[in-house]
Amino acid sequence: MPTLFYRAQHALDTCLTLDFFAPLLIRLYLAPVMWMAGSRKLAHMDATIDWFDVGLGLPLPALMAWLATLTELVGAILLLTGLAVRWISIPLMITMLVALFTVHWPYGWQAIADPSSLFANERVQESAAKLARARALLQEHGNYDWLTSSGRLVILNNGIEFAATYFVMLLSLFFTGAGRWVSIDYWLTRRLGTQA
Repeated sequence: MPTLFYRAQHALDTCLTLDFFAPLLIRLYLAPVMWMAGSRKLAHMDATIDWFDVGLGLPLPALMAWLATLTELVGAILLLTGLAVRWISIPLMITMLVALFTVHWPYGWQAIADPSSLFANERVQESAAKLARARALLQEHGNYDWLTSSGRLVILNNGIEFAATYFVMLLSLFFTGAGRWVSIDYWLTRRLGTQA
């Protein structure tokens, strides 16, 4: 029995040669998310500043809007290239926490309303009747097949699910770094002989 355990452990240890895949995939997943969020803010900066001020009640709304926007845009580039990943993870995590607590917290966990979910709150439960009515109206008075040809009709709940998930992914990158082989951080560390 111990021999079987040692062989299994050796097989697991052999997999560590591929440990660069996890941080690489997290970076490649998060880069376009951050880029789209920052680009959207930048394209509508006046509305973003107004939303940070009136909608969220944040202090220094223009400064906060620009900081969030630039953090997301620069963060996307740094994540994609694997440069200063641990450093950029810090302001990106702060951005996610601000979004989580100021924007998404009142809506519960779910990003998309699913009344059958364990995490469905009262707001999500109420969305089922509204969604059913919207479907009925669209089926009767609209071209429902065309409207749903790109995906299902859903109600956005806007809960903390995505912000919390991105935060956890960034926290992982903060501790692991950009990963080996496919990051500038790795090659700089090898060149300079220091920790990334």
